[in-house]
This record gives sequence, C-alpha cells and structure tokens, in this order.
Amino acid sequence: MAVVLGVCVGIMGYVLGRKKKKGIQGISGKKDSLQHTFTACGQGIYERHIKRLFDIFCSIMAFTCFSWLYLTIAIFVKIKLGTPVLFTQPRPGKDEKIFKLYKFRTMTDERNEKGELLEDEARLTDFGKWLRSTSLDELPEAFNILKGDMSVIGPRPQLVRDMVFMTKTQRRRHSVRPGLSGLAQVNGRNDIDWEEKLDWDLKYIKHITFLGDMKIIFQTVLKAFVKREGITEDDMATAEDFGDYLLNRGKITLGEYGKKREKAERLIAISNVYSEDNSSERKWKK
Repeated sequence: MAVVLGVCVGIMGYVLGRKKKKGIQGISGKKDSLQHTFTACGQGIYERHIKRLFDIFCSIMAFTCFSWLYLTIAIFVKIKLGTPVLFTQPRPGKDEKIFKLYKFRTMTDERNEKGELLEDEARLTDFGKWLRSTSLDELPEAFNILKGDMSVIGPRPQLVRDMVFMTKTQRRRHSVRPGLSGLAQVNGRNDIDWEEKLDWDLKYIKHITFLGDMKIIFQTVLKAFVKREGITEDDMATAEDFGDYLLNRGKITLGEYGKKREKAERLIAISNVYSEDNSSERKWKK
C-alpha cells in the first residue's frame, strides 16, 4: 500500500514539476529576467529525460523506506527544540525562481529581553549540531525534489542574499535545478572558500551524467555518515554568507554590500507577493 501511494504521489509530483513554467519577477523587474543571462548548455539524454524521473524515484523511495526515520526525527525535534518541526526558507532555484526550502529545524527560538532572537551560536543546540553534521536536517528536502524545486544532485541552493553577490558567470549555476548534494559538497563543503565552491558548481553543470551523479551520491553518504564532516566554518555556528565573505576580505565596499542586500530583500518580497497571488487565484477558482 505504501509503495502504491508513493507511486501516485510521485506521478503527481512529476506533473506539478512540469507545470511550473510561470516565472516571477527578478531583480531587474522582468519576468524570468535571467533567462537571457544563461547560455544553454548541451544537454544529454540523461539530463533531458532521465534525471527528473530518477529524482522522483529517489524521493518516493525516501518517503517509503525512511518514513520511520522522518517520524523519529520529527518527534525528537519537537521535544528538544519545540515547534514548528520544519524550518522553511526562500531559496533561488532553476532560472533563479524562488521556492520554499524545507528542513528540520536545528535551532531554538530563544530571545533576549527585547524580544529579539539570540545569536545563532546561542540557539544551536548539541542535537541541532548532530542533525547538521549528519545532514539529517535536510531529509525534508525530498519533498522539494518530488515537487520539482530541486534535484538529488546539483548545485546546493544558496540563500537569496548570496545569489545577488554572484557574478553573471557564477549565477549560471542556476541554469539547472539545485541539488540535495553536489560536487562542492563532496570536495570540501564549507572547508573551501566561496569562489572554489562556485567553481565546482559550474564544473558540474557543464557535464551532467548518470555515473557522475551516482558517484556524488556515494561520496555524500561516505562523508556525511562515515567521516561525519561538519558543515560549519572554523568556530562559526553557521556558514559565512557570500556577501560577508566578500566584505570581510575587502573585495566589495560597504556601500556595494548594502545595495546588494537591499536587492535580495526586494526579490524575496516580490516572490512572497507572487506566492500570495497564486494562492488567491487557486482559492478563487475553487
């Protein structure tokens, strides 16, 4: 019964993924504004026809075989960290369309006397660190894969505020679906600098193959569950944003930093309005 249900859900996910053609306004204010920026790369049969089906199969298998693990982690997250169990965040996907990324939460909502959230270091618990070190906090992203927001393998979806600091060449990484893991994650993860990380992403999109994806999957499992490589940089609770990285190393000015952050906030605001409009349209049709 679980397998039959999974297949039905998978078909629905495939249909939804194919229907996601509408673009949102980008930073320049034009629909699908970055489609003219990306030069189409030659796609093989695997990338064009098989990769999406492979993604659906993997997400169905994850829900079917590891439903007990999802439930167990959700229970522990609720007990140790509270509700909501899931953490959501807007991320740029294929063609820089903003989607909502799902993760298990790893931080508490502790606040100071003014009602402001404490620093990440104070809110990240030992349990949250363990979830991150094993990448188990990313299990809910299987739903993003099923929906068509993400792929099993591809460039990791960075923050919107990271995207706006990338060059046009670096932003070519958004010409494919972002992935649960990718070349950068198995070649240093957060131990490498931002430029090297983005170079690995660009290298991946130039040559996407089934064997290449399977190799990355194997290496990801090895690093996450055998070697237990962490995700933090030095003594930081969370990885350094790209904008902060550039500013701290004198590669951009404070003025440029502020303008880029404002662009990121506008893009997120536009995506929120777009989502609300679509939701209202669906309710009206009902």
